[in-house]
Amino acid sequence: MRAVQFTEYGPPAVVHVADVPPPHAGPGEIRIAVRASGFSAGETRIRSGRLRDVVPAAFPFRTGFDAAGVVDEVGPGVTGTAAGDEVFGWTAMAARGAHAEHAVLVAWAAKPAAWTWAEAGGAAGTVETGTRVLDRLGVGPGHTVLVHGAAGGVGTVAVQLATARGATVIGTASPANHAFLRSLGAIPVVYGEGLPDRVRPLAPDGVDAVFDTAGGALPDLIAVAGTPARVVTIADLTAAAHGVHMSHGSPSAAGGDPLAVHALALAAALADEGRLHIPIAATFPLEAAAAAHELSETRHARGRIVFVVS
Repeated sequence: MRAVQFTEYGPPAVVHVADVPPPHAGPGEIRIAVRASGFSAGETRIRSGRLRDVVPAAFPFRTGFDAAGVVDEVGPGVTGTAAGDEVFGWTAMAARGAHAEHAVLVAWAAKPAAWTWAEAGGAAGTVETGTRVLDRLGVGPGHTVLVHGAAGGVGTVAVQLATARGATVIGTASPANHAFLRSLGAIPVVYGEGLPDRVRPLAPDGVDAVFDTAGGALPDLIAVAGTPARVVTIADLTAAAHGVHMSHGSPSAAGGDPLAVHALALAAALADEGRLHIPIAATFPLEAAAAAHELSETRHARGRIVFVVS
């Protein structure tokens, strides 16, 4: 099968498609014929070597951990899922390999009829991340949460998940994305110097929680929250120096984390109610993997970058 990988650290050009043996579903796993697979900004940091001390790459390194497709193999112990079912979910974090024609999933849910394949392919990682962070921050009805980097792949989903919980959401983005954020239910604000002063009139009673998806602004985000304890980042490697929790990871065992699997099912229900959309910044074939990396590194993609497999 065709799969995206790289065999050395370097620029986007090191990423390429190779012919590799297809994987097979083990106990508690399923295999899908991939229709679409989401691209995470973290892939660029792994590929460049910037995360080599955190996520060392064993070459060849296969990329991608969330995908959607049609089940074509069911592992021992799996119930409630059969060949031919349309699902979305993610691979074991250590295995990855979702940017391919076939992928083995350890956690999944039925694909919502309301989503295209591209939306479903880009959903699982953002849904799991958004749910994990909002849970840690305790976001619920009546709360005000600031999402930093609200127009990005994770940010757009976090805005909608927080709104569905009954929270008021303020989202940082460039002015060009403000109308877009309003359409998702967020109050937009420009990021950059002076952010706390701009947020204050938007939240006169204060901000209860800050979800940082973009990095590079922790001192201002702490000032907005009033304490590092109310800030969680998924993007800033200086988090520990600021006393901020950095959240990362996804289920790695077969069957996945029950809470995360529940998050997928809840997201699917919201999607079918028309309350959760997965904005797509761009789609690429597997052979254009380098171009996907290049777009991600501009940091201006609005929504999720997705590989569509044909």
